[in-house]
Amino acid sequence: MFDVACIGILVADLIAKPVDKIPEAGLLERIDSIGLYSGGCAMSAGIDMSKLGLKTAVLGKIGNDSFGEFLKCELEKYHVNCDGLAIDPSVQTSASVVLSAGGGERSFLHCIGANGTYGYTDVNFDIIKKSQIVFVAGTMLMDAFDGEASAAVLRRAKEMGKVTVLDTAWDSKGRWMDVLRPCMAYIDYFLPSMEEAVMLSGKRDPREICDVFLDIGVQNVVLKNGEDGCFVLQEGELITIPPYKCDAVDTTGAGDSFCAGFITGLIKGLDIVECGKFANAVGAHCVMEKGATTGMKSYEDIYRFMEKYERTVR
Repeated sequence: MFDVACIGILVADLIAKPVDKIPEAGLLERIDSIGLYSGGCAMSAGIDMSKLGLKTAVLGKIGNDSFGEFLKCELEKYHVNCDGLAIDPSVQTSASVVLSAGGGERSFLHCIGANGTYGYTDVNFDIIKKSQIVFVAGTMLMDAFDGEASAAVLRRAKEMGKVTVLDTAWDSKGRWMDVLRPCMAYIDYFLPSMEEAVMLSGKRDPREICDVFLDIGVQNVVLKNGEDGCFVLQEGELITIPPYKCDAVDTTGAGDSFCAGFITGLIKGLDIVECGKFANAVGAHCVMEKGATTGMKSYEDIYRFMEKYERTVR
């Protein structure tokens, strides 16, 4: 049995840091470090939740190449179940070059690869059947899965009695709600970033944004708000949850770690506000280290951090 089945993207992240200047063609610029890390919404959240103490499985697709082997080994190293990974020798594993600036913000050069061919027929429903929560991570970056296929998986998960959670990525193609609308009626917890939520809803006020999603069928809305924390809607009241201030080293994977923290809270039986607080604390740990999952600690360590932080603030 699993606490969570994460369905979505897996990416090999080649992180270059610090990149504050792009050299002109034919020239060279020195930087401090280049490293290979695991990334992608489903993979990062899956590893984070395993580190937090949950039993996690990741469902997605990789190529039969060195990047794919690296990602599978990383999942196994952190005790994430890989039975739901499809391996396709006809495509390369998805990869990104992450240009991380000195201040922690980053830009991406992304090859969609295997993530773009993952579809409904690749989904291992035996794993979903054994899971409490089904988390779709990376919507807008899975060409064959986004939209109707994703909705069909979520609908089937709901028919199995599962709790469903969905997070989005930035849609560079500008399709937004055209892609997501079929899924909305089958989402128990919707966790977009504020920037993505504005594009999806056409609104800027957080409460109005939430109302748009609720009207379409989402049961609960949580808006990630970066360094300003998050918004949650509890019994009709919009609540602002402030962040845990920290020195950001690298924001890669911050949104995925927030989702991992929030879902962990759900598994632990926390209410939506406490889930938001815990998610903020998990996100803070992510950005304090380089890489999408490097800074993650145990559930108990995160709570000790929260208690110490709150005592210090008071």
